Amino acid sequence: MHDIDVRNALLESLSEIYRNDAGTRVVEEMGIWSGTVRIDVAVINGRLHGYELKSAKDTLERLDYQAELYNGVFDCVTLVTAENHYHKASKKIPRWWGIQIAVSTSGGKVRLRNSRQPKANPSIDPAQVARLLWRPELLELLERHAIDRGVRSATIDVMASRAAEQLPLDVLRGEVRETLKRREGWLGQPVQNQRQVTV
Repeated sequence: MHDIDVRNALLESLSEIYRNDAGTRVVEEMGIWSGTVRIDVAVINGRLHGYELKSAKDTLERLDYQAELYNGVFDCVTLVTAENHYHKASKKIPRWWGIQIAVSTSGGKVRLRNSRQPKANPSIDPAQVARLLWRPELLELLERHAIDRGVRSATIDVMASRAAEQLPLDVLRGEVRETLKRREGWLGQPVQNQRQVTV
């Protein structure tokens, strides 16, 4: 079982779930922490749901580090893991993460089995949520809420801090999600080349 097998199984499942949901966008390899880290798949709708994939061929060496960063940004997270990693991986992630187990069928396909439903993230970092936006997007957000004074020429970190300090977390999260759903040219690719549900 390879990464592409698990990825395709997840994308097929998400496509089926959100097929008729015009308010959902599915993005592969979404950058967080100013693009320094990527999560395998993100679902953006009324919440920001990250999916981290661990196929049978993967290792778990980076999972602790990845979990620490994902915990600051996503409303909920699901680990999609091969059976051979299940017990070790489940000890590395927070209890609020969901878990799906990727199982090979006799026909050679991969199916996903739910093991644990994700819960709401209790420790979101508002500044890191704001940093999901590109600089022009963040400036537009600050302008819309009339909190851009004195930071229009500042670094993105300063602008993100301003948004995190001045906006209620629910407002910030909603604004960021809506901006991400509208974004074009993600990872330098035309929108039509991304796997996504209709926006």
